[in-house]
Order: sequence, then structure tokens, then C-alpha cells
Amino acid sequence: MEEKLLEITNLSREFRIGNFLTGKKMLAVDDVSLSISGDKPTILAIVGESGCGKTTMAKIILRLLQPSSGRLRLQGKDMLKDYSAKSFQHLVQPIFQNPFESFSSRRQVEKYLIDTALAYGGAKNRSQAVEAADKALRSVGLSYEVVHGKYMTQFSGGELQRVSIARALITSPKLIIADEPVAMIDASMKMNIVNLFKSIRDEYGISFIYITHDLSTAYYVSDYIATLYRGSLIEYGPSISIMENPAHPYTELLMNSVPHVGDKWKKNIRMSEAETREFSLNHCKFASRCSYATEECRTSRPVNAQLGDRRSVLCFHPLVSRKD
Repeated sequence: MEEKLLEITNLSREFRIGNFLTGKKMLAVDDVSLSISGDKPTILAIVGESGCGKTTMAKIILRLLQPSSGRLRLQGKDMLKDYSAKSFQHLVQPIFQNPFESFSSRRQVEKYLIDTALAYGGAKNRSQAVEAADKALRSVGLSYEVVHGKYMTQFSGGELQRVSIARALITSPKLIIADEPVAMIDASMKMNIVNLFKSIRDEYGISFIYITHDLSTAYYVSDYIATLYRGSLIEYGPSISIMENPAHPYTELLMNSVPHVGDKWKKNIRMSEAETREFSLNHCKFASRCSYATEECRTSRPVNAQLGDRRSVLCFHPLVSRKD
């Protein structure tokens, strides 16, 4: 049996919108199951519109948010019960959207790297910590000499994000969760960052979950793609298969509107009440917008259709089978 690095099973997270008496419940993540192989380092891109549940999933995986139900296992162990904070941080590291929010303007950047090396990187003293920091910085095209004595305001967004990546590498993690890591970076630097992810995957054997609005970089950098719609995982599989032959009508819609590198969906969109209600529908959440929908789609909840060993789609009428 294939060893799984990360295994997510029937994961759900419910929020209440509004006050306790009149508010409504919304499933921000709705019965999601997926996994990352432990046999080969992988980049999994999680894509979808603003508010589809991507960041909620990231927070649950990072143990910043408790799921309402479901299970997460890391290297076969229950992530919600069996791992201590220190053990977890050795294996899983985050990279957040805005690197300027990860550092204080009053503290030298190098001190974050030194502290990480001493606490989680196995360094026994400052000399070893500096050596570990320099090694990690060189892997992202920087060095300890470059960052020594500097504050975050002395770096560009792209440089600071590379420092964030180096900090994550110090613990020699098995998995990095990158939540919109190029959203705040100049367009000219975005491809440098995503290419860096590919290099780290290949050279250090680290897997990534790459969460993004930016479809063009997602399809470029990832080995697998998971598409979320209203909290549901509607399609999952190898990137090249999804790009060449999308199986879900929503994925097909996305593929027909893949932007140029740097474009992305508008952020901070306030959803209408109708859109909010779609999260809690008991039938297909995309049915009202789907040109292929039938009465079955409007009255029943679809189940995952397996399209070979590595692909699945949450649809009664997968486009792949229609095209075949």
C-alpha cells in the first residue's frame, strides 16, 4: 500500500453567519477528502474563487483552526491528536500571503531565522544557527551576509518572501503550506517564486500545498490540482490531465478563462445571499450555472466519480465520459 504523507478524510468546517439567533450556518469546507503521496515529493495546487474554502482548509491543515468533522493524518498519525506542536512544526511549515506581516519592522530579519534554527532546526548554539540560516538562505538565492543587520523595510516583497521560504526550510519539513504566496509580489517576481518551489521539491524532497487565485501559476507549478467550489472538492487529478481534459463543467469554465500570469480573481468579494446559500445546498452546488445540468443535478447530491486511479470529479455527468 502506498504511504501517504498527508491524508484528509471527510473534512468539514461549519461557520455561522450573523448572530446566534437569526444567523445561518455555512459549510466553508464540505466533506473534502484528498491525499499527498509520501513516496514522491509533490506540489498540489488548491484553486477556486474567493471564499471557496481554500484558506480555511490551509488553516485546518496548519492546526490554526479546528475542523467541525473529519480526519487529518500526517505520515499515518492523527494530526489533531497525536502530534505535539514541536513535532508538527518540524514536519509542516507555512508560507503566508503577505511577507511583510510575517516580520516586525522593529526586529532584524536574521533573528527570526536564528530563533527558528535554535528552536526547531537542531542548532545547539548561535554559531550553528547562523550556519543553518545561511544554508537555507543560499537555497533561495540569498545569504546570511545579505540579510545580516537588516530590517524587513530594507527588502522588496519578493526578497522578503524568499526569506520566509528560507525560514520554512530550516526545520527540514516534509510539507510546506503556501497560502497565496505570490499575491503580494510584483508580477516580475512571481515566476521566480513558483520556480523556486519546483526546485525545492526536486532538490530537497519537500511537498507543497500551493493555495492560489492565480490559475496560470497553479497549472504551471503543480503536479496535481484540486478545485474547490462553495466548499466542495469538485475535481482532483494530475495537472496535465485537468488542463487537457477537464471533467467538471466548472473546471471547464475556469480553463476557458485562464488568465495571463499575474492576473487573478478579484479579492475581498462580498458574496450575495444567493451565493452564500449555495454552500449549504444538498444537491449539486453548481447546477444553477451549469449548461449540462439535469433534474438529477438539481435534486440530488453528486458523489465522486473515479476517472482512473488518480482522478476524481464530483459530478453526475463528467465531461470526460461525455467526450469519450
